[in-house]
Amino acid sequence: MLEAYAARYRAELAERVIPFWLRHSLDHEYGGYFSALDRDGTVYDTRKYVWLQGRAVWMFSRLYNEFAPDPAFLAAARLGVEFLRRYARDEQGRVYFSLTRDGRPVFMQRKPYAAVFYQMGLAEYARATGDAACLAEAAEVFEAIRRWIADPALLGRPALPGAPAVSQLADLLVVGLMALDMAALTGDPRYDAAIAETIAGVARHFDPDRHIYRERVSRDGTPLPDDPDSRLFNPGHSIETAWIMLHMLERQPDPALRAQALAAIRGSLTLGWDAQYGGILYFVDLAGRPTLQLEATMKLWWPHAEAIYALVLAATLTGDRQWLEWLERIDAYTFRHFVDPVYGEWFGYCDRQGELALTSKGGNYKGFFHVPRALLFSIQAIERAGGAA
Repeated sequence: MLEAYAARYRAELAERVIPFWLRHSLDHEYGGYFSALDRDGTVYDTRKYVWLQGRAVWMFSRLYNEFAPDPAFLAAARLGVEFLRRYARDEQGRVYFSLTRDGRPVFMQRKPYAAVFYQMGLAEYARATGDAACLAEAAEVFEAIRRWIADPALLGRPALPGAPAVSQLADLLVVGLMALDMAALTGDPRYDAAIAETIAGVARHFDPDRHIYRERVSRDGTPLPDDPDSRLFNPGHSIETAWIMLHMLERQPDPALRAQALAAIRGSLTLGWDAQYGGILYFVDLAGRPTLQLEATMKLWWPHAEAIYALVLAATLTGDRQWLEWLERIDAYTFRHFVDPVYGEWFGYCDRQGELALTSKGGNYKGFFHVPRALLFSIQAIERAGGAA
């Protein structure tokens, strides 16, 4: 049965998703990529959002490395790498959030995530080309990001007395993703140590009653305040966490944590699925109270893409057909509401009822990443399993 999904995902990736971005996002005049694309690929904002630039470099490089050695993929990756290495960092080595089309700084976000995808893009491009300078910079930025996460004041976010000391799930995951790529690329044991730390940290975010990964937990074991931030549940992020954990556990096996991650896929879908209208809710308050996020009931592209891959991975790892029931449901909703059969690529934003909220295919948060990654990883998992399940 999974062979049919693999064929569908391969066609979607090769015939509709990749061509859309190759055709519309490459800026051959100034370098880098346009990410703010309307339904037909028309550019509606020429600013370059660095975390999306890095994601696209990673994605084009990964396609070249693992999908097909197409020179167009490598040329597209090079277009982004050269632009980023020329313009994306300031004199202190920090990474801007956004740039003008021609590379002038627009905004510096006091978070490390633009740097994370800058680093990942460099590493995957180095894997594709053997570029030693890119690999060396990737190693340097990896260490800088770990310092910035440990001490946010280095990015202009000092600890304030009214804020609880918390562990943020996102900070753990980005280190895990970077470390997985760097460990495979270099074999350096420090990256395996970072993976081990990430596994332990993520496990502390597991809620054993609900079978989900919580966005934040206390660092010192004290109760968090009963406020919307502490009660916030992001189903898509919890699902993404689960498959990243499964990837890390392939490198450092732990049967109990593997079972925990699989349980989190099921728990996150159970709690995050909208029983009235279908689809995965963007945010949920764990006490059933209002969220501060006005978009909480919207349906976004990326949680559905992450769920597709997590379910494919669970099905291929376990051979348990229960995952196929959820896969059928998520796949059907996704292809009905997000996939554009006319111009290719996926829409990003629907309202709770599943009606399009925006016609755009990209912006300052949606780019060439979640959709092609989920499709590629799903194809690979099914092929590794020989179509089993």
